[in-house]
Amino acid sequence: MTIEEAQKTVDNWIQTTGIRYFNELTNMAMLTEEVGEVARIIARQYGEQSFKESDKDKVLADELADVLFVVICLANQTGVNLTEALQRNLEKKTLRDTDRHRNNEKLK
Repeated sequence: MTIEEAQKTVDNWIQTTGIRYFNELTNMAMLTEEVGEVARIIARQYGEQSFKESDKDKVLADELADVLFVVICLANQTGVNLTEALQRNLEKKTLRDTDRHRNNEKLK
């Protein structure tokens, strides 16, 4: 699925199953919640914390997909074409960071 297809698929799901988009502030709060859930899994799976019994059924892929879903919702409702935005962002990063990363002693 391309990013464009994902944006259309999420929009269709919202229109048919979700009824309507939550407002932007609600979706921003939901994005924060979902990122927190990703952080919780990462801290336990790759960090030094141990899983609580209630967290053992959490799957990183599912939580990352939740983050992506809400990001797509925010993009759709604010008129952002994520394909174009990502292309522009990668161009910006390439121009800005190519030498910076090559010259970073910590990355060698």
